[in-house]
Amino acid sequence: MPLPSLIESPLSERELILVRETDVPREKLYAGWTQPELLMQWFTPKPWITTSCEINLRPGGTCKTIMRSPDGEEFPNVGVFLEIVPNEKLVFTDGYLPNWEPNPNPFFTAVLTWEMLPSGNTRYTARAMHWTQEACEKHAAMGFMEGWGKAFDQLVELVS
Repeated sequence: MPLPSLIESPLSERELILVRETDVPREKLYAGWTQPELLMQWFTPKPWITTSCEINLRPGGTCKTIMRSPDGEEFPNVGVFLEIVPNEKLVFTDGYLPNWEPNPNPFFTAVLTWEMLPSGNTRYTARAMHWTQEACEKHAAMGFMEGWGKAFDQLVELVS
């Protein structure tokens, strides 16, 4: 079960942070982020859906998803993994496209961590570090906290 969101201060004006705790083991949460068949089931807050997901889980490997709005509009997302520490940390960015091709319109880099707490719970932290303050403000206005929080709840429900 997810516990209430925790408050954490961003490191800069270009960063959004969601921190949650759950009794779900971090291995299950990590699997939800790294296995396409799982990610497609929870990644977008309902009534949105993820229609496609490809993951090449290695530094420099690509992650491609397509999200579909309730109106049928599709939003492709492509990025690369920068750092992978199984069950502990994932870092990915849209600053690069496959084959390290620079993205002319980068939006953010995500740093996801799963920390085992002394209580046995898992602390999940999602940091979205944006290329510009304008991009950060846009992401916040799009509903980062609510959307990523809802998606996290869906992930917990799926892997519990």
